[in-house]
Order: sequence, then C-alpha cells, then structure tokens
Amino acid sequence: MNDSLIALGHAGLMVRLWDDDIVTTANLGRQRFAECETGLYKSVALINRANRWSGTNWKAETVRFQKDVTGRPPEHYEACIYLSCVDTVQARFAIAEILTLMCDRSSYFNTPKYWMDYGNSQYSGQVILSTIGNIRQPNSKKYDVVAKLPFVTEEFGDLLRQSEETDDTPSCSLAEALERQDLYINSSLAQMGSSLLWSLFRNGLTAYKGFFLNLKDFRSQPIPVA
Repeated sequence: MNDSLIALGHAGLMVRLWDDDIVTTANLGRQRFAECETGLYKSVALINRANRWSGTNWKAETVRFQKDVTGRPPEHYEACIYLSCVDTVQARFAIAEILTLMCDRSSYFNTPKYWMDYGNSQYSGQVILSTIGNIRQPNSKKYDVVAKLPFVTEEFGDLLRQSEETDDTPSCSLAEALERQDLYINSSLAQMGSSLLWSLFRNGLTAYKGFFLNLKDFRSQPIPVA
C-alpha cells in the first residue's frame, strides 16, 4: 500500500508498531514468522523486515500501547490513523480510553482521526472503522455524509463483554494455536481490512465502516455507514 500510494503521488505512510510480545514456535506457521526470528520482539521482527524490503524508516516499540504513570498517553503516541488487533476486551476499552484522551488534548496536524479495530475468534472475525471524535465533512448533494462513526466499544460494547474469554494463556505449539484461531482467519481479515483502508486513501470516501467475516462457510457481511 505504501509503495502504491507513493507511485500515485502520495507522500506515503509512516508506521509505528506497538507490541511487547515475543515470537515463539507457536507463531511460526500461523503468523508467518521465520524460525530465525524466534525470541525477537514481534514488533522488531516485522518492522525490520518491512524496512529492509522497501527502504522505509518505520518504528518498532517493544512496550504495550498504554497510558504512562501519570495516566496520560505519551506525546509520541499521536498519529492520524490507528489499527488495533488485541486479544482481550479489556485491551479494546483501554485503547478507546487512550484515543479519547488524545483527541481531547490534540491541536496539531496529526490529530487522531480514525481507529480501525480487528478482532477474531477461531473461524470468524470483524473489522470496525471508527472516527476519533467528529470529523468535519464536505457538503455533498450526492452523499449523506457522516461526521462521527462510533467506537467498537460503544456500538458493540455489550456484545464484547458477553463474548469475553478469560483464558489468555499463550499457546505452546502451532497445533494448540490452531485450535484457537484457524490458519487463515488473521490473514483474511488483514487483507479485507487493508482494502477498506486503501479505499479511504484512494477514493477519499467509503460507504462501509467495516464487515463481519465467517471463513467456515465463506460468508462476509459489510457494515454500511448509516
């Protein structure tokens, strides 16, 4: 996507990846890490790979995306678009709280604007696009524009709490990991979510704010902007 945007005259993307997790043998097949990356931070392994491949200068953070000791998000958390894929409901609510705080205090060019959250179970998942606060929209006679898309924690908060799983024990093997998440659910969500993000850059608008996906029976259901 970065290379394609540059080819179209866009400045390209600056990416910062937050993850304090370590690559284990359980990650080698399903998450496409190499054996030589075992023991590295996932964020470092992925960012180094991307930088070597395309000559970018993207950044890896080996800590969690969380508030500092004062209860505020540090300054260098600020960006225009946030993508999250976390394991627990509590983590989603924590991210929502941080983004709300950042929106309230920000007055710079990189004011937080969008949050795209990815979530999945063994065979199904969803991607939900939200705005961080209200985003002023152009006047349009052709489209009914929407200034605010609710957070996933606002629109589906009750469902998230009901579906919360308390077992967050790491998988010890690839076979055990596949019992929790099937082989292609992560990559399928990533590709479809990237397509939604691409349409925002390429077309400057979207009629959909996400989708639900079920790989077991190959069904996808778009979520229209209402």
